[in-house]
Amino acid sequence: MTSAFDHKAFLAALPRRPGVYRMFGASHELLYVGKARSLKDRVSSYFVASNVNPKVQALVHQIADIEVTVTNSETEALLLEYNLIKEHRPRYNVVLRDDKSYPYIHLTANHPFPRLVFYRGPRSSPGRYFGPFPGAGAVRDTLNQLQKLFRIRNCRDSFFENRSRPCLQYQIGRCSAPCVALITREAYAQDFESAVKVLEGRSDEVNATLQARMLEASGRLDFERAAQIRDQLAALKAIQAQQVVTAEDERDVDVVDIAGEPGEYAVSVMLVRGGRNLGTSSSFPRAALAEPDEALASFLMQYYANHEPPPEVFLGRKLEDAEALGQALGTRAGHTVRVRCPARGLAVRWVELTRENAAQALRMRLSRRQGMEEMLAALAAELNLRAPPSRMECFDISHTGGEGTVASCVVFGPEGPLKKEYRRFNITGVTPGDDYAALRQAIERRYTRIRHEEVPPPDLLLIDGGLGQIDGVHEVLAALGFAGLTLVGVAKGPDRRPGQERLFVYGERVPRIPEAHSPALRVIQRIRDEAHRFAITGHRRKRARRYTESVLETVPGLGPAKRRALLTHFGGLQGVVRAGVADLEKVAGIGATLARTLYDHLHPGS
Repeated sequence: MTSAFDHKAFLAALPRRPGVYRMFGASHELLYVGKARSLKDRVSSYFVASNVNPKVQALVHQIADIEVTVTNSETEALLLEYNLIKEHRPRYNVVLRDDKSYPYIHLTANHPFPRLVFYRGPRSSPGRYFGPFPGAGAVRDTLNQLQKLFRIRNCRDSFFENRSRPCLQYQIGRCSAPCVALITREAYAQDFESAVKVLEGRSDEVNATLQARMLEASGRLDFERAAQIRDQLAALKAIQAQQVVTAEDERDVDVVDIAGEPGEYAVSVMLVRGGRNLGTSSSFPRAALAEPDEALASFLMQYYANHEPPPEVFLGRKLEDAEALGQALGTRAGHTVRVRCPARGLAVRWVELTRENAAQALRMRLSRRQGMEEMLAALAAELNLRAPPSRMECFDISHTGGEGTVASCVVFGPEGPLKKEYRRFNITGVTPGDDYAALRQAIERRYTRIRHEEVPPPDLLLIDGGLGQIDGVHEVLAALGFAGLTLVGVAKGPDRRPGQERLFVYGERVPRIPEAHSPALRVIQRIRDEAHRFAITGHRRKRARRYTESVLETVPGLGPAKRRALLTHFGGLQGVVRAGVADLEKVAGIGATLARTLYDHLHPGS
């Protein structure tokens, strides 16, 4: 060991009690936090001669000090370990990269014609919540299917209240247009009730109800209505056929399993609600040292800090501290949580399916990484770099005739886009349409932050442009101390077609022309296109917001607060334009005089 830590004297004094240990480096940075049923046995295992695991040895060689906290139970140790990992995020611990909450479907019941909407966040608003779902795509697919089946409205209340004719959703058969009374409240309530039953897993009841309605419509000789119900039945049965595994009872269960080895794990969670499999989601926890059992236990503690655990959690492997884990989760959740590895029945099939999903997620991740590594190696060879870049940034500019200029910065790493690190810059104080000045401003703002060590610098900087752009950018970089950064301009070819790009490396006056389908060009195109997409999306949002604001800003006596009140009340500018004087007067702060002024301003010559 290179540190001065006397592990023999330290180990001799450790008790055989449950607790938490913290390992520190030479500058007292926290390297690792662990929990143990017996502190003496667990900590001693790191220093035995037979432990030749290279990752463990790498940690041991950095240890300068160890601190322990004795607890009354394993459950208490688990909770303390979780709190310390969450607060300090030590380098060698299992750390989840993504802590987003799961999405739900929210039923808004405080309306004569209720709707179902996508929802993510605390479930404090009135109404019912269905879920959780494994991802946003699953929620949107479900809502899309229910719209097709039962023609439930999906518009905001403010939009609904200001319709005078059916919208496009009605025209394409996705809504029954209750906003203009093309369906009675009773008939809409029947359809909505059927949609809720499908969400509750009571599709068989819906089948029986629809069949009865179809026969009733046929008996009334209303064959058009009978045909509509027949089509609903067919679509519902098609959805039911997609359900993979359904339990006979209505349990709420999470099924969790892990695949991989230290340093590269995938953990899949399958959500079973009301006995129905709602699908799986996969996470890739950072776990350089942890064995699978430790990684899985640590994952569960962190995962259920952001998601409420169901009464049962099925695991794909037996954990020694499963009972303590269940007690810890139950303590936080306020209800009993049973954590176990099932041995038979449907639960085993769920575990097998989750294990297969974890293995598949890991294979896909490794495959993508391998493909990205090959492209980065080719890029390094194309640009004569000493090593493949581990961090790349690309800038692009978007505007319409010089209006609403937005600059984008996207960031890529060895595994692809790092979307949480993307940034947009609203460009001000430059001549409209001057892309050179806009680019320089964005670069200056970005790399001033990098110089202050708020974000790490890239190995490679890409600019959408040619010699003129990179010359101007390099001036800014040099002034900020980044003159040595590899800077490349990506210019379109003579026909502006993909595959004809020319690469202008700063310091070289002759462009490099990579082969049309080379891996190096593919990765450059991917980054350049992502920067363009991110820039133009931001510009369009800014332009739409600016148009809405600019129309109302010209109305005398209409300040920011009243503009916001109008847009909120009517659901947007179109609703304001369609409103009459009497409707405008109903908005808080808009009196009769201002309502008439606003109406005349929006309808000149009327």
